[in-house]
Amino acid sequence: MAILTVGRAVGINGQRAHQPAIGNMFTILFQNDALVAIHKPSGIKVHRGVYDSRREAFVLQRLRDQIGRRLFPVHRLDRATSGVLVFALTRGAARSLARSFARQEVRKAYLAVVRGYLAERGRIDHPLTKDPRDRGSGARRQTALTHYVRLDTVELPIAVGPYATSRYSLVRVEPHTGRMHQIRRHLCHLAHPVIGDRQYGDNKHNRSFKVNWNCERLLLAATELTLPLPGTRTPLKLIAPLEGIFHKMIMTLGWAAAVPTAWMPQDAGAATGSDR
Repeated sequence: MAILTVGRAVGINGQRAHQPAIGNMFTILFQNDALVAIHKPSGIKVHRGVYDSRREAFVLQRLRDQIGRRLFPVHRLDRATSGVLVFALTRGAARSLARSFARQEVRKAYLAVVRGYLAERGRIDHPLTKDPRDRGSGARRQTALTHYVRLDTVELPIAVGPYATSRYSLVRVEPHTGRMHQIRRHLCHLAHPVIGDRQYGDNKHNRSFKVNWNCERLLLAATELTLPLPGTRTPLKLIAPLEGIFHKMIMTLGWAAAVPTAWMPQDAGAATGSDR
């Protein structure tokens, strides 16, 4: 079966139309009668939590206002993670997509910059607690599986901590389960935390990226997601190209050739777009 591949901006019913983010509007990657997919920026939560301020903006309410439709969340991204985010537009589509996620019919790929030289490829099979704050030995753990492939490395003549140079890896990451903060916790477990991760990362390296390149965001992006369309079951591949400071860091570190072409912006305007 052919895969319908879309990215950047497409319009209603999957017809291509340039719909970039303008002001508080999100870039729409795909929309039909069943679902809408956007490029979520770093720095905004998907929906309001119990302890969140009512004055804070969230993706759910802003996108609802933008397209004038009721939204049904079917998965989530961390506040600091950017990339492909999908909402169902009907209860039926929400049930269909929930089944697809539960049956692991949805394939997700992320791009990350991590501290140190990660192995060329690997499988992280490390159970995680449902709540990252439950770290006691008696806490119940859930199966969690992540695969990764190292795309490139770099060693910089920048001292961090006791070392005269600093080393980093560019990694493609594919989670096969959906635990909270799974990729960040798994890479931390390997002692290769994601750059910009304030919760599980290395503050010395995070500070180096801020001082040297004014980069404060988490360098983790959900660049690609493939799912069966509700109704037809046609595979739909959604792509959110890198933008803003993440794209700038890829270029600065000399990694442009290592990133899949579809994950890179196609014009300078997209490359310098909103990216918190």
